[in-house]
Amino acid sequence: MTPSQPIKRQTLTSAVTVSLRQRILSGEFTDGQQLRQEALSHEYGVSRVPVREALRQLEAEGLIQIIDHKGALVSKLSLDDVLELLEIRALLEGAVLRSSIPRQTADDLRLAAETLAEFETALRTDDIRHWGALNSRFHLALYRSSGRTNTLALIEQLHNKTDRYTRMQILFTHTKDRAHEEHTHLLDLCRQGRAEEAEAFIRFHIQSAGEALRRYLQDPAPVA
Repeated sequence: MTPSQPIKRQTLTSAVTVSLRQRILSGEFTDGQQLRQEALSHEYGVSRVPVREALRQLEAEGLIQIIDHKGALVSKLSLDDVLELLEIRALLEGAVLRSSIPRQTADDLRLAAETLAEFETALRTDDIRHWGALNSRFHLALYRSSGRTNTLALIEQLHNKTDRYTRMQILFTHTKDRAHEEHTHLLDLCRQGRAEEAEAFIRFHIQSAGEALRRYLQDPAPVA
């Protein structure tokens, strides 16, 4: 995803941040790969300052690590790290969803439904690159009415950190149909205003995905 035109309507730092984040999440930059400020500055046609600030932001999000004498490296999470992040997601998203449901509007539910339709198409066409982003957009559409801006920001960061593993879990554990069915059921619970059931189900949804990923990574054979 090499930049092909001048950056417009955004600060240089935020534009470089968005681009680098997407390239990491899409797998263009792999785990442990070094990101060199000089090369990135040349590629984006900017000074080192916005690149340096973008790398600091990505470090705060957990997508890279800045190490003395090595520079910026794309983060590699251990299985324990991923499972811990998913557990945190389950707790936060369950609480936020429960508080969101009584406040959800027709627009909230319409956005979630439209995103779910896009996600279903991406699953059916094996558009793996966008699975994580669409999954995150669907979830956040259901939470936005909570008004908990700080918690939503944390959840979005957790989604970014686990994006690659979300795609890996769906692809390698052969759970495309299950992912769509569970998202559809979750949306139905929201439409019906069943907040307590939705809270329990979102936690099950996230934790079961983590369990499927754990089984795959520990014994990479097809999971039924």
